[in-house]
Amino acid sequence: MKTLIRIQFLTILGSLLILLTKAVAYFLTGSNAILSDVLESCINVVAGSFALYSLKVASRPRDENHPYGHGKIEFLSATLEGSLIIMAGILIIGKSIYNFVFPYEVHQLDVGIYLTAIAGLFNFFIGGVLVYQGKKNHSMTMEADGKHLLSDAYSTVGMILGLGIVYFTNLYWIDNLIAMIFGLIISITGVQILKKSIAGIMDEADEKLLGSIVRTLQENRKENWIDLHNLRVIKYGSILHLDCHMTLPWFYDNRESHTELDEIEKLIKHHYGDQAEMFIHTDPCKDNSCRLCQLSSCDVRKNTFETTLVWTVKNVLSDAQHELRS
Repeated sequence: MKTLIRIQFLTILGSLLILLTKAVAYFLTGSNAILSDVLESCINVVAGSFALYSLKVASRPRDENHPYGHGKIEFLSATLEGSLIIMAGILIIGKSIYNFVFPYEVHQLDVGIYLTAIAGLFNFFIGGVLVYQGKKNHSMTMEADGKHLLSDAYSTVGMILGLGIVYFTNLYWIDNLIAMIFGLIISITGVQILKKSIAGIMDEADEKLLGSIVRTLQENRKENWIDLHNLRVIKYGSILHLDCHMTLPWFYDNRESHTELDEIEKLIKHHYGDQAEMFIHTDPCKDNSCRLCQLSSCDVRKNTFETTLVWTVKNVLSDAQHELRS
């Protein structure tokens, strides 16, 4: 977590430098399109600062009042960032409409294009680093910040092309049109971040993550892991909390069962990092389980093995042991 905090601090410094570069470009040109970039960079700095605070809070150890840690604050950080992005998009669209009614002339557009391009390259580099580190460390705050910077960098490419048209044609109304388009793109990005953060606050099931975990368990499945059901995954910032029921042979003693649970936990931590934690309830197999059980060394089998039930997101969410219907 200390590494993430360090990276986020450097990101804020980088965002300040990018903001200064874009601000100079705007004051030289008076371009609405460049102004949209300036406003977004302002948001980057504010959101990045709150993200830094969030990462510091999320890094605090668990205590009596926060038994699952402080990671939920990362969702609040992403919510703030998404809201600010939407606000910036609306302001950009509003100013563009105003300047359609009250036109203006753009100056020194060539210099503005050069400065905007340099700022865009910085955004692309910083955004790529944040997304990589956010995914690697399961930090929604850092990943959201990175995606925002990347979208800013991608939009800069289109903006430069549009400003090039304005430069060669002197059709200044195109500058307003470009600003409106990117104001809309910015707003859509904000809505997407907001939706994802609210889903996290509400503990909405992450289908992609669930699918990845189920595939990992299925691909590394042992023959005595008879059944997996009642799987739940909750995110607390970078912490993944997993609950599930695992059916094991009924004749296993506590030590044998615990050995199997340790293997499952090691498997999950290997693929999803040390921040993943598991609470596994063991169920003893029943007579009906034999028809799905692959355990070849079982001496107390009541029914003949018929088929293997492949674990999927749909069937592992069931709150009961699986069995073949007669």
